[in-house]
Amino acid sequence: MENELTKPTILHVCNREMLLPLRDQILRISGFDVDSTLHMKDALHMFWAKHYDLVLIDVEGESGIHAAETLCSEIKTAQSEQRVAFVCNWRVAIMTDCPDEILRTEFDPAAFVDGVRDIFNEQK
Repeated sequence: MENELTKPTILHVCNREMLLPLRDQILRISGFDVDSTLHMKDALHMFWAKHYDLVLIDVEGESGIHAAETLCSEIKTAQSEQRVAFVCNWRVAIMTDCPDEILRTEFDPAAFVDGVRDIFNEQK
């Protein structure tokens, strides 16, 4: 069993009330320590309060790009080494380039976790 201190930490930002707890649970079951919020504004406060190995920002459609890019920019400006990934569909993925990684989601939990694991494996 993994030691609590060695679990990678993730800040998960998602404004979809039904999806947030589901993704959080999938990540926790997969061995990650997850904090989450429904609000971009709260995410910045949480980011300052604790170290995270990865910030996952859900981008729901084209209308969410600006807010996600703004949050990403604020985080990267404060700590350029912070890993940030957008979780979005293929169309949004081609319209933005702010984060370090883009996880394309098509409601496939296994692919989602594999994408997160790939981000951590790239850091090694």
